[in-house]
Amino acid sequence: MSDQIQLVVEKLNQEPFRKNYNLITFDSLEPVQLLQLLNDVLGEIDPKHNVDIREELPEQTAKRMLSLLGILKYKPPGSVSDFAFRQGLVTGSKPVIHPLLHWLLQRTNELKKRAYLARFLVKLEVPAEFLQDDTVADINKQYEELMEAFKNLHKECEQLKTSGLSTAEIRRDISAMEEEKGQLVKRVERLKKRVETVQNHQRMLEIARQLRLEKEREDSLAQQKQEQKNQLFHAEQRLQRAQLQLKEMHHAVVDSKPESLMKKLEEEINFNSYLVNEKIPTELESKKNSMYFLQKVVAEPAMNQSDLNVLEIKINEVNAQMNQLTEKRMMKHEPIDSKFSMYRQQASIIARKKAAKAEELQAAKEEMASAERQMLQKTSEAHELEGSEVPKGDEFKHYVNKLRSKSTFYKKKQLEIAEITAEYGILQRTEELLKQRYEAIQQQLQAIEDKKGISGYSYTQEELERVSAVKSEMDEMKGQTLDNMSEMVRKLNTMVAEKKASLAPVIKELRQLRQKCQELTQECDEKKIQYNSCAAGLESSRSALEQVRWWLVGA
Repeated sequence: MSDQIQLVVEKLNQEPFRKNYNLITFDSLEPVQLLQLLNDVLGEIDPKHNVDIREELPEQTAKRMLSLLGILKYKPPGSVSDFAFRQGLVTGSKPVIHPLLHWLLQRTNELKKRAYLARFLVKLEVPAEFLQDDTVADINKQYEELMEAFKNLHKECEQLKTSGLSTAEIRRDISAMEEEKGQLVKRVERLKKRVETVQNHQRMLEIARQLRLEKEREDSLAQQKQEQKNQLFHAEQRLQRAQLQLKEMHHAVVDSKPESLMKKLEEEINFNSYLVNEKIPTELESKKNSMYFLQKVVAEPAMNQSDLNVLEIKINEVNAQMNQLTEKRMMKHEPIDSKFSMYRQQASIIARKKAAKAEELQAAKEEMASAERQMLQKTSEAHELEGSEVPKGDEFKHYVNKLRSKSTFYKKKQLEIAEITAEYGILQRTEELLKQRYEAIQQQLQAIEDKKGISGYSYTQEELERVSAVKSEMDEMKGQTLDNMSEMVRKLNTMVAEKKASLAPVIKELRQLRQKCQELTQECDEKKIQYNSCAAGLESSRSALEQVRWWLVGA
């Protein structure tokens, strides 16, 4: 407990509370101060609770705190009962407030999120009779759709928060998108220039635009079709409910006379009159009395053990006085009072029986209404699954017969499974007995071997048999491997022969080309020699002519 208080004080001294408490000052807080502190913590979790508890009644404060704690799913410690927790929450009891503060301050962020979501995700329950109205049903449907949309948006928001995207990454993405946009603009410009050279390009663009509009219209029509399907489904559900009510009314009217209908209506009117005039006022008065006494208990200060002892003594004294007065009255033996007491007793017994029967009738009506709602729900589910109405009349009889045949087949298979299970158990037991016999025979065999001086002979024999079996398996595997290898070699030889046969014409042509290449090379060499000799002769003639020209110039 001290660790909890230490943690509570540390949390309260931090942001956003900044209370500057220590263990002594925190422990010396008055009940009203403790309740205000608890209210401040709840106000940090849910801003709607930022109020001054002195400006509201204790009952309102307790009700408001209990509603929020119910949303936050707080469970009191096992040693504290529900009544004691509620009373401690009203009076500001430390054994109740301290664990509650410890639980709240430990998980403040999580509870903030839960309180925020509870504002939008706590569903309002609408009675089924109100949903029969089309307007209420449509509004309820819109409410559920908005709730689902909020769930999806909240999930996306949480995913974005936990995705770890930073501003730098977002800027890089934006710059990359801008670059991509510039590239797309340039590409569009190029495509426009290319399209302008095409004949009738304006007409083609107009046709493409019309195609896009038609596709958008097709999508909108598909969406409208889906919405109309949903509306049709809800209309069919309402029609089923109306048909069921009509059928019930027909059943109530068939084979009935006006006298019986009037009698039934009178009984219903009498029952409702009893509820309105006797039962409900009595229950309301008892609830008011209980609330009055509870308010008195809440308004009184906290009681200790001595106060409880004093109250018990007073209760015992009052009970003793009541017993004495009753005995004195019975000793008078007044006949008129005895008759009246008998009549009063009979009247009270009849009233109790009447109240019990009324409660039974009310419970039966509620059960019947619940069964009708379940039947409607199951009918709609069957309609969604199978796309057809619930079978009636002969179809239902046929369906029941089909179910009976399936049930018979199922029971037959169950008997077969039971027989197989029993046989399996017998086989298991047989296996165990055979194992036991095998072990006993092995022990006897071991004893005989020890006696004859050949201990381990059977084990060696089994090992030899096992080794021979393994050797035979290995030989078989080797034979299979050799067969596979020989098959592979045969395939390779076949492939080589096929390749040789396919390459033979090519090799023959290549030989001819090689011979022709040698001849051309030899001819080229000869031509090259002739060219070199001719070039040498021409060079010698050119040099002689150069000498003659220089000699003439010098002369």
